[in-house]
Amino acid sequence: MEKAKSLKKDEVLRLWAELDPAPALTPEPIPYKHEGTTIAEDGIRLCGSKPFILSVLSRLKDLLKCENGQTRLGLAFSEIQDIKTGAIISGQYRCSVQVHERGREAQMVNAYLEAAKTRQ
Repeated sequence: MEKAKSLKKDEVLRLWAELDPAPALTPEPIPYKHEGTTIAEDGIRLCGSKPFILSVLSRLKDLLKCENGQTRLGLAFSEIQDIKTGAIISGQYRCSVQVHERGREAQMVNAYLEAAKTRQ
């Protein structure tokens, strides 16, 4: 079995430092009726305190445009539970965001409703 490749910390820091500060967010939508895991699909997972998660989300508002007639945001925001004990870890949360393609019928209805709105 081939081992997954990882970047070293200094490589990640260099890559991060060289990034354009405001590139367009263009996640690839998860296909309609996708089955199975979405771990390899475009998405974001944040863990930690609620203030930390909200501060990161505040920098990702461009993703809100993906909640539209063609795509929807798949969102999960919940407290973290210890896997072994089942106890809720006080003040700790997880948040995940992915973009999903809407079904053809929903896209058609949404396009019709949007057209009707603009005629008014």
